[in-house]
Amino acid sequence: MKRRTLLKCSVAAALGSPLLAAVQQARLDDAASVLTRAVAQGQVTEAVLHVRQSDFSQTRAFGTAHDENAMFLLGSISKPIAVTALMTLFDRGEFKLDDPVKKFLPQFTGDGRDAVTMQHLLTHVSGLPDQLAENDALRKKHAPLSEFVAHAVRTPLQFAAGSKYQYSSMAILLAAHLAEQISKTNILTLVDRTVLQPLGMKHSAQGLGRFEQKDLVPVQTEFAAIEAGGGDPGAKDWDWNSSYWRKLGAPWGGTHASAVDVGKFLAEFLLEAGTVVRPETARRMITNHNAPGLTPRGLGLNVGFTAGNAGCSEKTFGHTGSTGTLAWADPASRTICVVLTSLPARAVQPHPRDLAAAQVAAAVR
Repeated sequence: MKRRTLLKCSVAAALGSPLLAAVQQARLDDAASVLTRAVAQGQVTEAVLHVRQSDFSQTRAFGTAHDENAMFLLGSISKPIAVTALMTLFDRGEFKLDDPVKKFLPQFTGDGRDAVTMQHLLTHVSGLPDQLAENDALRKKHAPLSEFVAHAVRTPLQFAAGSKYQYSSMAILLAAHLAEQISKTNILTLVDRTVLQPLGMKHSAQGLGRFEQKDLVPVQTEFAAIEAGGGDPGAKDWDWNSSYWRKLGAPWGGTHASAVDVGKFLAEFLLEAGTVVRPETARRMITNHNAPGLTPRGLGLNVGFTAGNAGCSEKTFGHTGSTGTLAWADPASRTICVVLTSLPARAVQPHPRDLAAAQVAAAVR
């Protein structure tokens, strides 16, 4: 694969003393070198690195990524974006975190469902599975989100709400569906109106939005997870690169965005800007809500040491995506790090996104 010249899109004011700034810049160059090598070795087709700390901002594009505005399929970084749209309704008093799900979805009852609350959905302790047993079949038939919801409502809970932690894409689906029920607006439009537009995320969309599929970075699906169609020659009609999936706008994995735009999203919480949600709501979303002994989770966000890389503080929050994406913010150093790649997360370990982000963490601590 031909190596493409790195695009350094912006470097603002230097941090601290000139010597400290030089050391930090060298380490950020090391982060970029990780992605440069991954492209040169034919491992990664496209990537963008975005780092922001105080007045310092740097964005670089790699491989065939045309510039800093290249739009990637975010995978599970979509989850906190959809949850933020829901939390704008929380700010309006439309629901409480301890409201039972059945208050808004009466058919969600029986077999332990009555105990599931809104907070359980948002912190991955609801008992709902990550993916439905019918996931592949639904995607093969190009099912709408409403059909996924119908199956999620009926799928058996795997444990009593609040008793265990289990990462659950279907819990986020139901949370997004409840946002639709409360707002009387579909989740694609709600995310655009309440999150993307207010934050000036001009190179982002839930689903395709105003963009065309040719505007989006393809995922290297030959390395994708099985549930994403990886390894299935008949999956091109429903895998991550299919027109069906790109248009669907799944709240658990169907947002498209540039690295800079993801940085803008994280800044809403890091800076407590109050542009989309109230500052106190932003703080609530990046605070652990799970019981001791369970994996820490904020509302739609990963929180704590595991949310970032070695050297990040326990205040760190963020998310990763199975499509090959990573994003975190550390309030201790006031740093935002976003690494978007086209290489699925399961393709190789350690993944270039993690290696690059580790260099960023080392540069700013």
